[in-house]
Amino acid sequence: MHIAERLNGESGRDYAMRVLKDNIIRLELEPGSIISDRELAAEMSLSRTPVREAFLELAKVKIVEIYPQRGTMVSFIDYNLVEEARFIRSVLEVAVVRQVCGQITPEQLEQLEGNISLQKFYHQNPSAEKMLELDNEFHRMLFWIANKRQAYEMMDRFTIHFDRVRNLAISAVKEHKWMEEHIRIFEAVRDNDPELAAGRMETHLKRYQVDEGTIRQNYPQYFKKQK
Repeated sequence: MHIAERLNGESGRDYAMRVLKDNIIRLELEPGSIISDRELAAEMSLSRTPVREAFLELAKVKIVEIYPQRGTMVSFIDYNLVEEARFIRSVLEVAVVRQVCGQITPEQLEQLEGNISLQKFYHQNPSAEKMLELDNEFHRMLFWIANKRQAYEMMDRFTIHFDRVRNLAISAVKEHKWMEEHIRIFEAVRDNDPELAAGRMETHLKRYQVDEGTIRQNYPQYFKKQK
């Protein structure tokens, strides 16, 4: 499991939440795996209480399932929840990218372009970890530019379902389109075309639907069985 450093002033529960979410998205904690609050607490140098609190918070968004006396399981991927997470992202991010077009400064545009340049570098020098990190940063930067940080934090709590699938797509799909789509979104923002930027963002966030068959074929063990 990947254990990030604890941030200054970060509560035990928030630290446990951040580490658990990161490892669930990375598939270090695989769908269907049983996780122990005792073992995780030891790995993070925490007591069991903040880990249990993190479990309860993650259970609220159905990314883990708690079974009294039996343990806690990382939920299998449910495409109904993935679609709901995509819907939330689409509603917020389409609105945000429209707003960004009207207020982005030259300095912010340069920062966004810097992210795109790094994406191109890691596209040619593949690193799944860096690719996912830069993908997240690109979307986060748009919220920051639009001064909608709280909206991003709210969205981020539930879209872990969507993020797991995005991470799988990086490994499963040979022809990545996400970087090209980021470039097209950036170009629309640079050209101050809010409707074009919004349309391109909406298309981008539907990418997982195109990739679903390949992801299921490569990782059938990760998915919730259809009734």
